[in-house]
Amino acid sequence: MALSLAALLLASCGGAADTAPPSSANTTPAATATPATPATGTGTAAWNGTLRTQVVGTFDEPWAAAFAPGTQTLFITEKRGAIRAVDTRTGRTITVPGAPQVDYGGQGGLGDIAFLPGEAAATLGTRTIYLSWAEAGAGDTRGAVVGRGQLVCASDTACRVENLAVIWRQKPKVTGRGHYSHRIAVSPDERHLFVASGDRQKMDPAQDNGNTLGTIVRLNLDGTPAAGNPFAGRGSPTDQIWSFGHRNTLGLAFDADGRLWNMEHGPAGGDEINIVQPGANYGWPVASNGEHYDGRPIPDHAPGDGFVAPVLTWTPATAPGNMILYRGTLFPGWQGHALLPGLRSEALIRVAITGTSAVEAARFPMNRRLRELVEAPDGALWLLEDGENARLLRLTPG
Repeated sequence: MALSLAALLLASCGGAADTAPPSSANTTPAATATPATPATGTGTAAWNGTLRTQVVGTFDEPWAAAFAPGTQTLFITEKRGAIRAVDTRTGRTITVPGAPQVDYGGQGGLGDIAFLPGEAAATLGTRTIYLSWAEAGAGDTRGAVVGRGQLVCASDTACRVENLAVIWRQKPKVTGRGHYSHRIAVSPDERHLFVASGDRQKMDPAQDNGNTLGTIVRLNLDGTPAAGNPFAGRGSPTDQIWSFGHRNTLGLAFDADGRLWNMEHGPAGGDEINIVQPGANYGWPVASNGEHYDGRPIPDHAPGDGFVAPVLTWTPATAPGNMILYRGTLFPGWQGHALLPGLRSEALIRVAITGTSAVEAARFPMNRRLRELVEAPDGALWLLEDGENARLLRLTPG
């Protein structure tokens, strides 16, 4: 008799579960939202009450998370190179074998995780999984990569990643351990992968389309350049590029109308949200609403400068860990809004989006650095803190 994926995860995958089921004893109210600049033209008033938080477990430097389609099982990557899975109905957690070897250090390690939503009804034991990570190169260099494999589940051995192979590499590999970005988004028609490729703290390459640093690339599901890319026919890796002039994209998501949005960190100030357009140049490092860390100015975005200006910027920086566009109904009035967990701001930020306009609407202070936010199938929010012994929290209206 076939078992569900969540049931399989409770089987013997390399040892017993190492977290207990959540209980009412660890459910406490969080702070009430702090209103930000009033949102205008956002329609029905959105819920801004108190968040109720439920502690489910702790993790070592978590970086990304995603629900396996059609299940209530949350898969979490940890920077040092482990994949963990949580049955969100019980809180039980196991380790998933088959993670890649990563170049750990600085901002590098195991990164994003993504599935194909259309595989919600996939045959038991076969489900496509995408992972990103930092890969070592020659001469003390490194770069981001994306791999594709299968999440294989069997009733007697639970789940593991098999046949993981690199399908895309950031070019070129360079020194340093920052700004990998390596966020993954699957297009709504599930024909393409969009991958954020950070500037690797080298800045100028973001304006040079002979490489993929400081870009967002558009690929087929097998990692090859997609037909119809704006620089198709110009050779590799230029033919992968969808947009450029980016700094460090850590949020990448499609809205209900098929628009691709990104969130990227600025330098000292200038964090920004953009609508990603094919062939567009977003200005980094020539234009930014922030300034260099040493205080040197950078020209702000201005009409006629040849760059696409952000939809929304922050100074001082909020440094979000990721960004989602909320689809559920559990939080009234939040449909289509962006939610961002803040590292520096230590708050959950709600950005009201109307069409192509965005304005910060509220902040929920959490008093911890926040790394990753995921929407569950029931509309609840699952939030991972940053760093060692980072808590996994379930957030619901209080």
